[in-house]
Amino acid sequence: MRTVRWTPRVTVAAIIESQGRYLLVEEQTAEGLRLNNPAGHLECGETPEEAVVREALEESARVFVPQALVGVYLARLREPTRAEQAARDVTYLRFAYAGTAGEPLPGRALDAGIERTLWLTLDEVRASAARHRSPLVLRCIEDHAAGVRHALQTVVTPGNLRPPQPD
Repeated sequence: MRTVRWTPRVTVAAIIESQGRYLLVEEQTAEGLRLNNPAGHLECGETPEEAVVREALEESARVFVPQALVGVYLARLREPTRAEQAARDVTYLRFAYAGTAGEPLPGRALDAGIERTLWLTLDEVRASAARHRSPLVLRCIEDHAAGVRHALQTVVTPGNLRPPQPD
């Protein structure tokens, strides 16, 4: 019998708070418009820190500066698929980073599928939970609001992470 290797999807999320409000993105999904942290998938050769900076820029048009790791989260979700396919069971491993972001860069478009960015208070984030892309949206923000912070050096990425470059 052949065993199938289980592989979680590795994602990163930017937790950006300013003056008591959290930056979220409203994005198109298979379930319609959903709210999410600026977030996305880790790409080959990237550190999680590099990935969160890239994803925050792509989804919010803002330069994100990570200051701390909020947490590492493992979540199993039922992910609906498009068309007539059945929902899939997917596990996500999320690295959530707290940091700051400047104003949107002039002329910088939001990533495909991102409708807009919005700033919500913690109470508004809680009240909008039914519209969240996953339960991790609120959990990461709740942990941030509770003061959970870990040093960026908690995530160790050796120098051999990047694939070799051709000569």
